[in-house]
Amino acid sequence: MSLRICILETDVLRPELVDQYQGYGQMFERLFSRQPIPAEFSVYNVMHGDYPAAAERFDAYLITGSKADSFGSDPWIQTLKTYLLQRFEQGDKLLGICFGHQLLALLLGGKSERAHQGWGVGTHRYKLAPATPWMSPAIDELTLLISHQDQVTVLPESATVIAFSEFCPFAAFHINDQVLCFQGHPEFIHDYSRALLEIRQQHLGEQIYNSGIASLEHDHHGTTVAEWMMRFVAHKPETQVD
Repeated sequence: MSLRICILETDVLRPELVDQYQGYGQMFERLFSRQPIPAEFSVYNVMHGDYPAAAERFDAYLITGSKADSFGSDPWIQTLKTYLLQRFEQGDKLLGICFGHQLLALLLGGKSERAHQGWGVGTHRYKLAPATPWMSPAIDELTLLISHQDQVTVLPESATVIAFSEFCPFAAFHINDQVLCFQGHPEFIHDYSRALLEIRQQHLGEQIYNSGIASLEHDHHGTTVAEWMMRFVAHKPETQVD
């Protein structure tokens, strides 16, 4: 039986990238099709006020990346925060990527802000905390494509870090069996990262741009993270017997 995943799209792609990549919802659908756990997806663009009907039920809700700041005051962000808090309070599973990672951390008692480290781009490596049952297949270190200038700087009290680096200390976390978030972009492919770098070249400066382009020679674990997310959604915590 397929898992039912609601993708809450928090951005629209730059016009020059739409023909090739369509949108983040479609990028995630392509990503999840490369991992073994059956799933079906419904995509809603919350920037445009599009949400599931109240009667709709999903196994998890995934919040995508965005050019917007998670700590921004845009009305659509405030509406999304209210919606996600309702989902959390009702016990729904939540998955956050980049903007979604930062927004969920902020919403659940942590802090997200513009990072003093500056822009993170290209391929980035993270150390991993000891694996949980849903972190399968197991890997020694995590590599993901990234594009962000904001970071989670304080975790929610109940959060456990699962991936970290000197540049990004809170790169992935989970809250019990309910919330799982990654700063990196498992849905990105190298060509998309390269296109973003070229678009932002002037803004980033030559050093960050060149370093980012050079890092794209390395592979990344996007498909592995997709499988972790689906295993997390499917995972049923063991019931304790008194």
